[in-house]
Amino acid sequence: MNACFRLLLVFTGLLGLTACSQPQEDNTIRKWGFIYCGQDTPWTFNPQLTDGGHTADSLAAQIFDRLLQLDPVSHLPQPALASRWEVSEDGLEYTFTLRDDVRFQRTTNFSPTRRLNAEDVLFSFKRIIDPKHPYHAVSGGHYPWFESQSFARLIERIQIIDSHQIKFILTRPDNAFLSTLASSYAAIHSAEYADQLLRQGHPDEIDTKPVGTGPFYMEEYLPHDLIRLKRHPYYWRGAPFMQQVVFDISSRGTGTLAKLLNHECDVLSSPVASQLPVIKNNPNFELIAQTAMNVAFLAINNSIPALQDVRVRQAINLAINRENLLDSVYYGTGTKAKTLLPPMSWAHAHDLPEVRYDPGAAMKLLKEAGYDHNLHLILAVPMEPRPYNPSPRKTAELIQADLKAIGIEVTLLLQDRPLRPGSPAQKSIDLTLTGWVADNGDPDNFLRPLLSCSAKQAGLNVANWCNLQFDNLLELASRTTQLNQRIDYYQYAQEILQDEVPVISLAHGIHYQIHHHSLHGLHLSPFGTRSFSNVYRSE
Repeated sequence: MNACFRLLLVFTGLLGLTACSQPQEDNTIRKWGFIYCGQDTPWTFNPQLTDGGHTADSLAAQIFDRLLQLDPVSHLPQPALASRWEVSEDGLEYTFTLRDDVRFQRTTNFSPTRRLNAEDVLFSFKRIIDPKHPYHAVSGGHYPWFESQSFARLIERIQIIDSHQIKFILTRPDNAFLSTLASSYAAIHSAEYADQLLRQGHPDEIDTKPVGTGPFYMEEYLPHDLIRLKRHPYYWRGAPFMQQVVFDISSRGTGTLAKLLNHECDVLSSPVASQLPVIKNNPNFELIAQTAMNVAFLAINNSIPALQDVRVRQAINLAINRENLLDSVYYGTGTKAKTLLPPMSWAHAHDLPEVRYDPGAAMKLLKEAGYDHNLHLILAVPMEPRPYNPSPRKTAELIQADLKAIGIEVTLLLQDRPLRPGSPAQKSIDLTLTGWVADNGDPDNFLRPLLSCSAKQAGLNVANWCNLQFDNLLELASRTTQLNQRIDYYQYAQEILQDEVPVISLAHGIHYQIHHHSLHGLHLSPFGTRSFSNVYRSE
């Protein structure tokens, strides 16, 4: 009996069990909302403080808006809180005009007295870039995504022109600036709420009890259990159809697929690839897919003495059987990665040769480097499935077996929650299985936050790698207005990565989402989860 058939029998049996045991449903939620499962417990609700995960991927689009948003097809910035913008001829000044009909959410601890204005935009970004700002050090004062972009050095100053116009003045041209403001991390907060919390002596609540202008506000949070969002009735795009959305973040009881089949949740994010055949054959659920701007990769800690030898890094690269990964982990739903940039990126280096699977050559390189018998490494493995890696543990076990075949012993460090970027524990890990979902379509969004020298200082560059030639290429690409030149610079940057191997690109995944057939309006984007404001339920 082959493995796929055994899997099908197991899940068919599970379907039969669910028919015999129907738990009492929360009819109130089902009638006026839905339950979303498949996410972990967030440590903050402010996407400015994160480098990915639940807060940036799913929650941010519900609670917060940004000045701009990205078109899911063209990947170009579009108006959002800013109705229009102007850019100076030298590319150093960006002037944004704000909408005048945007209201902040009313919550149990905040009642806004005014609508969105330029003071809110100024507060949201000054907190990040100004070390003297009263909120800069709140919740740790660490803004990893912005720090990896050298955002504070990019902004010379931010100037309020009037109540609904604000100007960003840059220190240098940056082709990715508009896309940066459209990312999920560039959330706009209420300056009025911040002032209230500061007077009350509870500034940290801006990150734990968030207030934004998005379609839903946070009403309830029970750690390791649920997050309940309620409809923002004065949302500027129009009140959402659903009165509430509940994020199931509990780990008790059955797994997420069983919860879906038992009607304990209505939406399952990033299902394990082996579960897809079962769902496709179930008329109660719909499966949607989105080719995503993502990559799964193995970060090699370049601060570890043995791993500073490029021959060791090249050996690890040659030892990994990517075809086996695609067959055993992605079940035909992924594509082999030869660089961090996905094939759909306009700067993807299509002419680069694919990395071959060659254990013999890998062992020869290890012997030359003097590590053919005595190399033991620790591999950190997050447990949560993501669009770029539907089964991290299985991926890690296959890599562990591949490296053992060339004489490298690997110990797996399984993590319910990834180590905080830049923490001492994270810096001591030899290898990290991780990945990236782009926040916009610009190649800079992959290369700079993951591998620049600034990202190393910010802790987001888990490879702890800094290459000045690579950084210079990114800088040149961000300044030129000629697309062909930008492509050339990014091509050269990818060639450096293939030669130096600070990270090992593994695969590009497809983002899947499963939902009950009665739900409509759920959409995915290449950059993550979109707003639930247009979701509704049919009878």
